Amino acid sequence: MMASSTQSRSRIRPWVIVILSCILFLIVLSQMPSVISLSQVGKKMGVFATVFLGIFIEAVPFLLLGTISSGFVEAFLNQSQITRVIPRKAVGGALTGSMMGLAFPVCECGVVPLTRRLFSKGLTVSAGIAFLLAAPVINPIVIFSTAAAFGWGWMLVGRVGLTLVMAVVIGIIFSVVKSPSAILLSPKWVYKDPLENPMTPPAVPRKSFMEKFHQMAVIAGDEFFEMGRFLVLGAAIAAGMQTLIPQRVMLQLGHGPITSVLVMLALAVILSICSTVDAFVVLGFVGTFSPGAILAFLIFGPMVDIKTTIMYFSVFKKRTVLYLILLPLLMSLLAGLAINAFALGGI
Repeated sequence: MMASSTQSRSRIRPWVIVILSCILFLIVLSQMPSVISLSQVGKKMGVFATVFLGIFIEAVPFLLLGTISSGFVEAFLNQSQITRVIPRKAVGGALTGSMMGLAFPVCECGVVPLTRRLFSKGLTVSAGIAFLLAAPVINPIVIFSTAAAFGWGWMLVGRVGLTLVMAVVIGIIFSVVKSPSAILLSPKWVYKDPLENPMTPPAVPRKSFMEKFHQMAVIAGDEFFEMGRFLVLGAAIAAGMQTLIPQRVMLQLGHGPITSVLVMLALAVILSICSTVDAFVVLGFVGTFSPGAILAFLIFGPMVDIKTTIMYFSVFKKRTVLYLILLPLLMSLLAGLAINAFALGGI
């Protein structure tokens, strides 16, 4: 009885939030000055819809790719294959995890469910966190798109190299956590070591290729709809912030070597652009913002933005999410300031 009441409350709570949000919106709208016409409100809603659909449509294919990869891992890979390939040591695991994006080319939307699935297959914490942070950049699609935007020069090298360093360092920091159970919300995604079970498990019949393919499709569909709701929420919040915060306000703050880095870090979170196309978007800011700010945007955005943060909260515990935000933020800030100090001859 207690469980059923808890479940009913968890089902009701989102609807309560939606209703309260609608009431708050109506109150704010009623208090707006009369100079704001319905046409202006309509324009704002049009901008919101355009930005929301842009973020959502851009991210959906890569979320689907990530969930398909997750289904493939569950259906076709067993635990011994993962544990045999990935080193158990912190440094080796973090280095290997940071390079796994070359085999699993997913962006920041698809990497979250895939990392969760890999944890259930025996991936170590250091390797999983390094993969989570590095894969949206250290993959062939993003490398070639960045090269197409900036050329095969120092911006590409800086983005790939600094992302790799940051992912490895943060992965090693997380190696103090011995089990994924300490960072994951649900215990069902924690790897079960067969050596810890003294009883011999029953033999599992081997599945045919079509049975495995069907299992992969079912898992991919379930995770797509599970993670898709968080993508919708994150895209809506990002679109709302882009609609309400004029870009000229952000641009006016972006001229200094320090403020430019801070502004571009904020833009990386607000814009929530997929890592496969963010290089082309930030290319338009090259003449306005400092080199360190541009590079900080390219590093930090794939690791932390609004939609990714909401997905983090759906998979990891709150303290873990806090570290996943603060550590990349501080390291991206330091990297951007260091680049400016070198490129601009001091800050």
